[in-house]
Amino acid sequence: MGKVRVLLADDHETILARVRKILCADFEVVGTVSNGQDAITEVQRLDPDVLVIDISMPVLDGLQAVAKLRSRKCRTRVVFLTVHEDPEFVGAAFSAGASGYVTKSHVTTDLVPAIREILEGRTFVSRSIPT
Repeated sequence: MGKVRVLLADDHETILARVRKILCADFEVVGTVSNGQDAITEVQRLDPDVLVIDISMPVLDGLQAVAKLRSRKCRTRVVFLTVHEDPEFVGAAFSAGASGYVTKSHVTTDLVPAIREILEGRTFVSRSIPT
């Protein structure tokens, strides 16, 4: 089996570049998009194993995009990568269909483990989230 295929969705080019660099040793980054609508389109076209998506994006936010993907019975697993550390956002992300939630402040330490955990069928939440 080849590398795990990951699609990245964030409206900031610098974040996309940083995340790609973090993931490229362990995973195959199959594409990047800058809004939720394009994330839906590319998930359907590329069928990645994992979608790493921001919550706050133009056109369609990450929560709306993931909810639409779930309603279409999409197999792609989802990790939110976001600045939002409020537990309400975490709850909304999991309600929308996410398996993981990583804060951008912990991207270097938490993203790779989060992807590994969700691929094993578990959930993951960054340690920076108040409980």
